[in-house]
Amino acid sequence: MNYHLFVQISFVVLSATCLIVIYRGLKVGLRNFEETKRKSILRNYWIGLGVWIAVVSIASLTGFSANFDTLPPRPAIFVVIPVIALVFILRSKTTSHILKAIPPQHLINIHLFRIPVELLLWMLLLAEITPIQMTFEGRNFDILIGLTAPLIAYLAFANGKFNKKLAIGWNIFGLALLVNILVIAVLSMPTPLRVFMNEPANTEVAMFPVIFLPAILVPIAYYFHIFSLKQLLMKPE
Repeated sequence: MNYHLFVQISFVVLSATCLIVIYRGLKVGLRNFEETKRKSILRNYWIGLGVWIAVVSIASLTGFSANFDTLPPRPAIFVVIPVIALVFILRSKTTSHILKAIPPQHLINIHLFRIPVELLLWMLLLAEITPIQMTFEGRNFDILIGLTAPLIAYLAFANGKFNKKLAIGWNIFGLALLVNILVIAVLSMPTPLRVFMNEPANTEVAMFPVIFLPAILVPIAYYFHIFSLKQLLMKPE
C-alpha cells in the first residue's frame, strides 16, 4: 500500500472537513446576529482561510518551509502565526457573543479529528517517513484527547449537566499534550536544536500537503481548547 500518497490526500481531506465543520458551527454561533454582520463574518472566515492556505501552500511548494538551516525552524512559524491571530480574535466582543451561542459540547467534540491525525502520523511511520517519537508508538499521546472527547462532552454536559471543572481540566490536559508533541516535533527536525537523532528526521511536516498539519490542524486544536476555556470561564449574564 502506498501509505505516503494516502496520507497526503487524507491531510487535505481532513483539513477541509474540519474547516467546513467549523464553518457550520460558526453559523450556529451567528444565528442571532444581524444578517449583514453575519454574512460579513462568514465571508471573512473564508477569505482569511483562503489567504492563509495559499501562503502555506506556496511556502511548502517552493521549498521555503523546508529550509531547516534557520532558527526557529520554518514549519514552527506556521504554528506561531495563528497564535497572533488568536490574540486578536479573543479580544473581540464578537467572539464572546458567538461562544455564548455555541453548545459547550461542540467545542469539545471537534477534537475527534485528532484520532485520524494520529493514525496518519502512524502511517508515515510505517512508510519510514516520520520518526517514531512523533507517533503514539513513541512519545505522542495526543490521540488520548480524540478518544476521550465524546466521553468528556457527555459527562460534562449531557442531560443538562454543566461540569465546568471536568471540562476545564480536560482542556488543560489537551493543551499540555499539544505542547508535548510540538516540542518533540521541533527537537526532531534537522536543526541545531535537534535532540532526537534517530532517522528519519522530522521533515515531512514542511512538505505539501502535510504542512497542513502544523499550519491548520494544530491551530484548530489549540484554538478550540482555548475557545472552550474562554466559554467555560465567561461570567454569566
